[in-house]
Amino acid sequence: MSRRNISKKRLPQPDSLYNSYLVSLLISRILKSGKKTIAKKVVYQAFEIIQKKTEQDPLVIFEKAIQKASPLVEVKARRVGGSTYQVPIEVNAFRATNLSLRWIIQYAHQRVGRSMAIKLANEIIDTSNEIGNTIKKKEETHKMAEANKAFAHFRY
Repeated sequence: MSRRNISKKRLPQPDSLYNSYLVSLLISRILKSGKKTIAKKVVYQAFEIIQKKTEQDPLVIFEKAIQKASPLVEVKARRVGGSTYQVPIEVNAFRATNLSLRWIIQYAHQRVGRSMAIKLANEIIDTSNEIGNTIKKKEETHKMAEANKAFAHFRY
């Protein structure tokens, strides 16, 4: 075990257009092979599509989608006495945001469509309206935690 100080979490710089940490986290998640300008272009095009479809501020819709996709509990595997249990654990806010971003991008990739910007925009709109695969994933996670509630005393 290291005896040094624990390093602090470094948040990325807020993005230049919307001045939001969440948007910069989304850009860094979409990033492929270090091509940040392409990732920015995809996200900003997706936000323009959201603006046209909903006629509302895309940042508000994106934050609403992140909030609705964030899980409250998840299950983690714990080995106790030779057997593995799925133990429900509460999720802190930072991890919940990261999980929701990961799920939105994952299901946007799986969508059928022409460009990533269109797929991402549709996934964000669906998530903010509480439909789509991202919301299904969150509900599935909550069901798993509820089913394994009996093993909650194993958490540490």
